[in-house]
Amino acid sequence: MDDKRVSVDIDSAGVATVTMTRGTQHNALDGPMIAALLASAEQLHRDSRVRAVVLRGDGESFCAGLDVKHFLQTPDNIDDLLVRAPGEVANLAQRVSYDWHRLPVPVIAAITGNCFGGGLQIALGADIRVAAPDARLSIMEVQWGLVPDMGITQSISKVVGIDVAKELTFTGRILSGSEAKDLHLITHAVDDPYAYAQQLAHDIASRPPKAVRAAKRLFNEAWTADPATGLAMETDLQRDLLVDLESR
Repeated sequence: MDDKRVSVDIDSAGVATVTMTRGTQHNALDGPMIAALLASAEQLHRDSRVRAVVLRGDGESFCAGLDVKHFLQTPDNIDDLLVRAPGEVANLAQRVSYDWHRLPVPVIAAITGNCFGGGLQIALGADIRVAAPDARLSIMEVQWGLVPDMGITQSISKVVGIDVAKELTFTGRILSGSEAKDLHLITHAVDDPYAYAQQLAHDIASRPPKAVRAAKRLFNEAWTADPATGLAMETDLQRDLLVDLESR
């Protein structure tokens, strides 16, 4: 068992690679893994060098979801995950996914092997998902008699229709990466997701960083907003960028 759980490497281009390192357990989410993912997101949020993030799992799988055995042995930890800090909209379990959505730079999930339950919800927190055609993805919580509760209401509605979301949640069906691409649950299905994600991240990192950050904020905040709010945000963000261009 790897006590570190998550590694973060930032290269000279400003691309951060976040790797879940519990590969022998298919990167299943135990307490230390959840804490490490939250700490990694907080670290990257504070680091102005970062222009894009690649999120991946070491070993065969991206993330097999919650380590149920771990949490059954320590039930108090489950209660801790459901607590929201003062002023926070998400509880700790939800932040494992939602913090990647809130990161000001683009996040790309590179998915191989199993991507189940909480693992899929982490991937849905990314802006772009790249999966191997033979990856296995599932909203699996129904098999445990549970609902998905790690931020899925804030993510899946932006990538698939409600009928697809309901079917996948009601059945817990396992999709291949190719099937997930057909349903628009992922963005790209390629043989080497990590290499593709790195290339895409470096392409994004080569673009003007303030414009990229503004674009992510625009879509995050205005995608489901009313027309007045969305159009006003376009104007406000553009004005800020134009002022920045004029001051160079």
